[in-house]
Amino acid sequence: MSERLRNAMREARRESGLSWERFARDVGFSPAYLRNVENGNRAVTADVAAAYDRVLRSGGRFAQTLAADGPSTAGWDQDATALSVLAELVDGRRVDRRSFVTAGVALSASAGHWGNALGRARSDHPAQADGGPELLANIENRLDHLRRVDDELGSGEVRKQAASELSLAVTLLKTGRYPGPVSTRLYRIASEAARQVAWCSFDQGRPGTAQCYFDASLRASAEAGDVIGGAYALSFAAVQCYSTPGQAHRAVALLDAARAEVRGRSTPRMEAMLAARTARALSKTGAKTAAGHQLHLAHAALDKGARDDDPDFLYWVTYGEVEMIAGSSALDLGDPGEALRRFEAGMRAYPGVGEFRRSHAIYLARAAEAHLAQDDLDAAVATARRAAACLGSVDSARSASQLKGLRDKLTPHTAYRPVRDFLEEAG
Repeated sequence: MSERLRNAMREARRESGLSWERFARDVGFSPAYLRNVENGNRAVTADVAAAYDRVLRSGGRFAQTLAADGPSTAGWDQDATALSVLAELVDGRRVDRRSFVTAGVALSASAGHWGNALGRARSDHPAQADGGPELLANIENRLDHLRRVDDELGSGEVRKQAASELSLAVTLLKTGRYPGPVSTRLYRIASEAARQVAWCSFDQGRPGTAQCYFDASLRASAEAGDVIGGAYALSFAAVQCYSTPGQAHRAVALLDAARAEVRGRSTPRMEAMLAARTARALSKTGAKTAAGHQLHLAHAALDKGARDDDPDFLYWVTYGEVEMIAGSSALDLGDPGEALRRFEAGMRAYPGVGEFRRSHAIYLARAAEAHLAQDDLDAAVATARRAAACLGSVDSARSASQLKGLRDKLTPHTAYRPVRDFLEEAG
């Protein structure tokens, strides 16, 4: 990368008079990361150049210079192979403690690399490719089981087990004994295992670690030409982004990238999932009409019914889940009445509490917030108790945070005895 570009960025930043802390906060990267960029220890990526242009009001000069210089982000092929990145994660040599904001920036870059890589290594074979020893089928079965354990018990133990499955897949890939379609299948396995570790890391409040594993999952899916698996991973990365204040726009972009790649290749259920999560991200931006349109698309896709080629990992995409997402979206958009209608419809259509305890805890906590917004303290407390009961056996920092937020919102109402009793019991 041109040293002139780095020097120009450094000079403009200094002339702005902004402190490192203020500048980094406005740009969305840590001061240490930006110092490494300016010193040449990290690549000048498209996101960084655009952020400098935005904060320093340079009219797009840095982004234009970067584009004219050549490849904008030292793409994956120049950085490291998918296998080497996976191996570094397994060996503990690729640790990243980025904040939620800077992790979101990095995820945007990963999504761009993923789309470019798929253009070079696209496969029209289904993600459930046949071939290979029985060992591979056993790993796939265990990963499927872990998805369901995560639904019921949370992410703590699941993360450890998924990391072990990823380690096994990487070990098998490193032997070189499985060429051709079997190697492709192994990369798909590695992609799903890395996605699970990423999701569990996010659920445990470790955004930088999650970002690294999401990136690895996308690399592995691109290596296998697995569009559907990569889009699925990207949809979970989007959840991390829209759960972070100020990052919902990144989530929308990630989901747009996923939808662009799967267009014409996915099933209605996959389309429903992506549309519903897009609606959720849009609700965080205040885009009520656009969010409503996406929810309509999600329902319309589910109305087409199940298909034999639906990916197994979409078992949770149901009318009940879409209604719960609709309720969460309505709550963020300031319509607690609509939120409650949607939550109630979702609960009626949802499977048993035991199968999806973490999701139930989160949605019940949000329903309690909707009751509170309508000044119905009795309903808020009753629903909060149900949420707390669901969360009792679930290891999920995200769910616990949701319940803590609810308790904070109930605190101003401690003059009312039922509220005070609940908070004392919960405390």
